[in-house]
Amino acid sequence: MSFSSVDIASGEKASKKRGDKWPWYGAPIFCVIWFTLFYVAAIPSFFSYPKMLYVRDEANHPGVFIGERAMIQLAEYSSIGNKMVGSINNEVHVVNFLKREVERIVEQSRTDLYDIDLEVQYASGSFYLWDAATSYDNVSNVVVRLSRKDSPSDNYLLVNSHYDSEVKTPAAGDDGVMVVIMLETLRVMTQSDRPLAHPVVFLFNGAEEANMLGAHGFITKHKWAKNCKALINLDSTGSGGREVLFQTGPNHPWLMNYYQKHAPHPFSITLGEELFQNNFIPSDTDFRIFRDFGNVPGLDMAHALNGYVYHTKYDNFKNLARGTYQSTGENVLALTWALANAPELDDTAAHEEGHAVFFDYLGWFIVVYTESASIAINIVVSLAALICIGISVYFMTKDNVVDAPKAVILRFGTICLVQLGAVIIAWGLTLLVAVFMRAVGLGESWYYGIWMTFGLYFCPMFLGLGLLPAFYIGWTKRKTYMKLNHTIACFMHAHCILIVFLCLLLTGLGIRSAFFPMIALFFYTVSLIVQFILRLTIKKCFFTVHILCQILPFFFYTYLMYVFLLVFVPMQGRDGPDSKPDMLLAAFIALMTMHFAGFIVPVLHKFHKSKTFISMFGVLIIVFIILAATPAGFPFKKDVAAQRYYVLHTQRTLHKSDGTTTQETGFYIQPVDTRYSELYDTTLKNVEPEIWLKNNCAEEPYCGLPLYSGRWLNWKDSARWIYSSAPALPVATELTELSRQSISLSKKRFEFSLKAGDRIVMYVDPLENVKITNWSFDETILVDGHTAPYFVYHVTSLVTEPYNFWLEFEHDAANTDGPYFKLAVSVHFLYHPEHYTPEFREFLSTFPDWTYTTDWLASYESWIF
Repeated sequence: MSFSSVDIASGEKASKKRGDKWPWYGAPIFCVIWFTLFYVAAIPSFFSYPKMLYVRDEANHPGVFIGERAMIQLAEYSSIGNKMVGSINNEVHVVNFLKREVERIVEQSRTDLYDIDLEVQYASGSFYLWDAATSYDNVSNVVVRLSRKDSPSDNYLLVNSHYDSEVKTPAAGDDGVMVVIMLETLRVMTQSDRPLAHPVVFLFNGAEEANMLGAHGFITKHKWAKNCKALINLDSTGSGGREVLFQTGPNHPWLMNYYQKHAPHPFSITLGEELFQNNFIPSDTDFRIFRDFGNVPGLDMAHALNGYVYHTKYDNFKNLARGTYQSTGENVLALTWALANAPELDDTAAHEEGHAVFFDYLGWFIVVYTESASIAINIVVSLAALICIGISVYFMTKDNVVDAPKAVILRFGTICLVQLGAVIIAWGLTLLVAVFMRAVGLGESWYYGIWMTFGLYFCPMFLGLGLLPAFYIGWTKRKTYMKLNHTIACFMHAHCILIVFLCLLLTGLGIRSAFFPMIALFFYTVSLIVQFILRLTIKKCFFTVHILCQILPFFFYTYLMYVFLLVFVPMQGRDGPDSKPDMLLAAFIALMTMHFAGFIVPVLHKFHKSKTFISMFGVLIIVFIILAATPAGFPFKKDVAAQRYYVLHTQRTLHKSDGTTTQETGFYIQPVDTRYSELYDTTLKNVEPEIWLKNNCAEEPYCGLPLYSGRWLNWKDSARWIYSSAPALPVATELTELSRQSISLSKKRFEFSLKAGDRIVMYVDPLENVKITNWSFDETILVDGHTAPYFVYHVTSLVTEPYNFWLEFEHDAANTDGPYFKLAVSVHFLYHPEHYTPEFREFLSTFPDWTYTTDWLASYESWIF
């Protein structure tokens, strides 16, 4: 490309023309313009909701989702309170609420057109999930089937949400709002005379938070499950907002085509799907169960705004974003109508065509294409970018009447190396700040104040990308006849080449998010092509064209970064004490920023005193580090962004092989965040030394702690213990050995009966020279090569009978009398605050108001057999 904004000059004018610069005060104005564009376009786009429709509007809007009705229903649902699986609230009150609402819908429906069937399912089963043999007994689901009387189809669309909750939360956002949106969707459909080719099953799932048991119970046990051919799964990792479509298929891109055509408020991106599937997001949904156990493809959508309240008491009706009802409701209604009339449901297997690549642009529209098409697009755009850069450098050799073409090309090659160094320095500075912040105890300073990320992680990128090129330009300005505009363009070309390598690398690795760098390449290539056209007619247009062509990708990248920060930052508060959130966040910001900053920061070299101005980003880094050490940088805030802890008032009973029994009681504190040292001088001042944990880890499976889930297995090294008086457990654990049979000379089978609470975790740990060969739980964990101790998770709902199970072991012939294995049973009482002792309540009150405790009672008891 030839940058004709500087005419070829000769004589004394040439030296001056080479270095024409703009006034220094234009640099801050230039930056402010970009910040303004971000605030006037990217942020408002994310918080854009359709107008709420009220019940009074219904007559003028027939067949339309009425947000107010869903809001009224959510207020009642939330007022029920906590809804743990097995509790009266979940198994009786919510079920009655749903049955009553569905019956009202039936009364108002077009009974001449529709059949509406309502069932309450009680399911039992077992399966493998998260390194645990999982089983359940009598969990509930409320299931509604809507079908046209004249429809012969046996292929159903499944729409799923869950009505149970986590500990202590009214669950307005997770997942009550999706429940009421499903109710209103059902109501609107039953009053419409629109075609409905396929029946729709609305699954109100009663056991998602307990390891997705309700979904498994439906898809493996219910009579309608085999007919379900596609899925719309509705969940939450926050409290309302615009729901993000973060998972599709798998291998059914036609689903994304329907989303593209019918969702009025699209919000989706392949990057979210790949982050989720690679465990960067510490959550899971029922989508996994329907996919793995029912082979049902679908769309997985979830609210993600205000993730600080996720699974806390603050997930209430008041904190839910008001625009949620109408926005999500209109999307769900439109998608349900569309998929329920999709001919693909007649033979979904015939439409398995690989993955889809998808992303929306500021929520205005969505782009969808197949994975195979994305490979071609990425390669073509990358090659086009390289060709245009080659043409541009060729034009530079023609415009430079003093330097030989070889000198121009050599300078361009040098600039490529300088730009590579600038990118490396930018990444290095950004990660170095993250390492430093964690090392000095100031990690997660951005947790409550996301604005802190600007100074801590964005500014190092801007500084690194700008400072080394600025020094290079200053050092070589008297050693070349290349125009400053050409030099700046060469830095942009060099950055484009780096993005090309990144795009091709991601494409080669099969990462569908390679569209991310492809978009930067596309718009930069467009700007080059426009320059080629205009150089014949219009002078002095380089910067104008370049900046105009950067506005749309700037909106795209900053919008996604803003969404990423809103969604991803709150998740870091529950990602575990062994996580490295600062490094992770710094890396993501660096990766995202380089896609637009590498094409904008070089423009700063056109201003006088560019080195001085770019150095100000370094000053901002220091300022923000200082702010992080002040109250302004404290990451947690009362009732808004609390630091999370699990606190279990625990009774431990250890039955030794010599017949003796030891018992101890205390508070088991499990941090969920990395900055738990904040409490060492207050709440945690009486914790046992680390040797206590090490000794228990050596003697008992999983350190003799009542771990609740598979994720806690990775957290146990950060567990803390404070001795206390005994908890008032609602139910005593009673393990009875029913029989011990010798199956052969080397095999024995043990049968047990267990009376305990409704949440049971067992550790099965074979002793030396003994291995487990079979048991009554799901066998996957035994045949897939897992190592002992084995983790067993069992949930019952309103069941009073003992839980019977058996274990089979193989041992050396010489070891006929045992012992053979250690069995530990942990029982968790998650919704019994009325049994809390005064001491436990007092201990909980010692936690600062900027923390949040998820607390319950637990027992741990082990035996040797």
